[in-house]
Amino acid sequence: MARDTAGTDSTAGPLGAGTPTGAPHDDGEDAADHPRGPASELLNSVIGAGSFIGGLMLYAGFIHSNAYYSYFHLDTFAIGFDSLELAVRSLRLATFPVLIALALVVVLPRVPELLTALGVRQDLLGKLSEAGRVAARAYPAFVVAGVVVMLLWRYVQPFGWAAPVLVAGGLLLGQTQTARASEPGGGTRGGRVWRRGVPIVVAGLFLMWAVALVAGDLGRADAHGDEHRIVRRVAVVVLSTDRLSMSGSPSLHSEDLGARTHYRYRYTGLRLLVERSGRYYLLPLDWTRATGTTYIIQDDDSIRLELLPGVQPRE
Repeated sequence: MARDTAGTDSTAGPLGAGTPTGAPHDDGEDAADHPRGPASELLNSVIGAGSFIGGLMLYAGFIHSNAYYSYFHLDTFAIGFDSLELAVRSLRLATFPVLIALALVVVLPRVPELLTALGVRQDLLGKLSEAGRVAARAYPAFVVAGVVVMLLWRYVQPFGWAAPVLVAGGLLLGQTQTARASEPGGGTRGGRVWRRGVPIVVAGLFLMWAVALVAGDLGRADAHGDEHRIVRRVAVVVLSTDRLSMSGSPSLHSEDLGARTHYRYRYTGLRLLVERSGRYYLLPLDWTRATGTTYIIQDDDSIRLELLPGVQPRE
């Protein structure tokens, strides 16, 4: 009996008493290695993507606003836009070509499933898959092409945004070649993070650069268009108790309404650019970027402003 007990104890070995040799290990280590389930991973992906898109909208809105108001000799920080306004202004980038590109980016990973659902022949699907693999293997060519465009920067305007897009696209295509490194036996965890994480971060930076280039060009184009349509903006009449130092523009007219009038001085020929916190940024009708003056009027007890419709286009 003692021998049986000893034998039973000896089979426990270094695993501890009562644990037979060859028994399955505790799931604690596996749980520690894989603490997240599908739901938490999806939530983390959604939060990460939402944070990136939100930050990108703020960045794009600031770049567009800065390019637009710099055209009129103003500083975006001095005007004082808040985060919501900058995010809303970023929607100006939602042009038709941009929306098409975003739709293609979303649909592209699901193209094989979509083609299968549409009844495309298997041999054609195989050729498309092979073409995708060839493009993925050629990812260094995309990166090199982007670098070449950067070297030819002054000659490729206004299509300079193609350089960061090519580099980012090449880096992302390269991830399909290194995906097997994330599988079991594909290297250490630190090595996988380095091989996959760093290129994705760099690609994100190049995409932000592309957004900045597009937003800046669009902001300057919008400002240039508004300069030539300034007569359509809201008309502003400034009434003041004291004479204002507003001169230098032939289209700006001032009148003295008489000493018995509370708001004695009247100024016309102005258009509203933007209003923030009681400050009105005004442009004369003949404003030009080269020689135009932008007037800033602070609304207070000595000033009254009247807003009128500008010249309306013929229908």
